[in-house]
Amino acid sequence: MEKTPTKFHALQLFTDTFIAETVHLTNEQIGIYIRLLCFDWTKNCKGFEEEDAYRICQCIDQSCKDKVYKILKKFFLNTLKEDPQDGRMYTIYFHKRLVEEHKYLTEKYNKQSKAGKLGMKIRYNGVNNKTVTPIPIPNPIPNKNIYDQPFEELWNLLNIKKGAKYKAFKVWQKCNTEMPEIEKTAEIYNNQQKGKDAQFVPHFATWLFQKRWEIQEQDENFDGKTEPTLVDRMKKLGYLHRGSEGQYEQFVKNKINYKINRFQKDAEIELDQL
Repeated sequence: MEKTPTKFHALQLFTDTFIAETVHLTNEQIGIYIRLLCFDWTKNCKGFEEEDAYRICQCIDQSCKDKVYKILKKFFLNTLKEDPQDGRMYTIYFHKRLVEEHKYLTEKYNKQSKAGKLGMKIRYNGVNNKTVTPIPIPNPIPNKNIYDQPFEELWNLLNIKKGAKYKAFKVWQKCNTEMPEIEKTAEIYNNQQKGKDAQFVPHFATWLFQKRWEIQEQDENFDGKTEPTLVDRMKKLGYLHRGSEGQYEQFVKNKINYKINRFQKDAEIELDQL
């Protein structure tokens, strides 16, 4: 039976990527983020519950919990799991990059273990010790995503994503230091496009290049009040939110999975065939 590592005690930190992805965070938020990364790594990247995050960050009041929750929403994904003992559904948080890194190290360890066993077998059986040199595995894992974390967050907050993402990213790199915070920028863009016909919505790259976030909102009927989100409305109907995929929000009710298109007005609730 092959021995598979249950825990890697060292977590590699790719400093350039980490600094680029956290440049907009305060020192306190960075400390919370690092602590949650280390905690997830010690759990073999199998995820943890929200209360575990509060405990590991030593939260004793609501203010601390709010800060931890904000980091969870920014950098961690979540999914629903069912307790095999009592059937309780609960949400766990996990870090996508850590899961990939843990999988990569596990596979690397297993390959090295197999190669070592094969070498010993050849040596003790008196066979000519000629083995094929393995192709080196790049370390760290190549990052195919050319977009940094702040831009990805901004792009995902846009209700209408018009134009090439790559062009928008190039413009954003030149002007992001002049812009408001990410959430505020997305809010301004979404409010300006609200109610417009699709043909009159500008490409996001154009919107950034022309610094249209400086334009005062023209909608006099906008009173600043936030309407209930799709997730909030579904929760009132008894549905439990279990995550998002593409253009769909996913829910569960009475152990049956459902989905609904969050971009389609008056969208109907559909069965989600997993």
